[in-house]
Amino acid sequence: MNAELDLLRRALQRRFGDAAKIDQVTIPTVGGSNRTMLFDLVEGATRRRLVSRQVTMPAAESPFLPAGHQYHAMQVAVKHGLAVPAPLFEFDAGDGMGTGFVTEFTAGESLPKRILQDPNFATARQNLVGQLAEFLAKLHAIDPAEVAFLEPYVESRDPVEAFRRYFDLYREAHPALEIGLRWLERHRPPPRRRAFLHADLRTGNFLVGPDGLTAVLDWECCHIGAPAEDIGWLTTRSWRFGNIDLPVGGFGKREDFLTAYQAAGGERIDTEEIRYWEVFGLLRWAVYNVMQAYSHVFSGRSSVVFAACGRNTSMIEYDLLMSIAGHYR
Repeated sequence: MNAELDLLRRALQRRFGDAAKIDQVTIPTVGGSNRTMLFDLVEGATRRRLVSRQVTMPAAESPFLPAGHQYHAMQVAVKHGLAVPAPLFEFDAGDGMGTGFVTEFTAGESLPKRILQDPNFATARQNLVGQLAEFLAKLHAIDPAEVAFLEPYVESRDPVEAFRRYFDLYREAHPALEIGLRWLERHRPPPRRRAFLHADLRTGNFLVGPDGLTAVLDWECCHIGAPAEDIGWLTTRSWRFGNIDLPVGGFGKREDFLTAYQAAGGERIDTEEIRYWEVFGLLRWAVYNVMQAYSHVFSGRSSVVFAACGRNTSMIEYDLLMSIAGHYR
């Protein structure tokens, strides 16, 4: 830890001068693909809170964007006035920190249980549907040419095919996932205008203050695709955290979200199209859990959390099959 902090201090001194110091370091989570550190940058009498994100998952195993592309996607979002922690700089080879970047810190709560249950967030829960709908409408309005570096990724060409490829890498027998993939391939919605997607906007990946949204985090999945994909991920059953009758993140209704999305400039989207992407969301989340369990057993990334992903997979498979059968809405 001390060696890592020394590298971080030197990285900051390369950008902010030899007098720069770090203080008040905390590590909130190791995460699935990134290591996050919060710290104060101290410059004389001035201090500001910053965040370091380092990629921890080997590139050969990762379905996520390289750190540089995450960083540049965030830059585009900030340029358009979206609620995103401002990117400051990328790590380079001279830092010895691997791949990653540093952003400004944004205050807010991310833990789903607190967001959905704490009385202090009662007003926030009322506001989040409209705020997230506006966020996605503005994100989807950005010209995809500004994030043309996302085009080569298979998710941008065909997300279903992307997750068939990822699933096949692990050579595990999961008949429910095969059923899910076949259903998705046979029930594709009509082609849509392609847009800049966050692709991981869900409860737990945004920060909330007393009045609602303060920032959207975790840009490692962004790509170009159908706007409904972003909405269907937010309303996927796994992100309701027990509030199954409130599909939008456990705090709102689909119809209210779609109305607010359209009022903010988003296109009209049919609820059946959202349902398709909710099924895709379950398939996608199950594949991520297969991936993390595999990493625990075979890739030297031993973790109780990753081990639990093996158990989680079966629960997600059940939700997937029930959704395809029409029992879940």
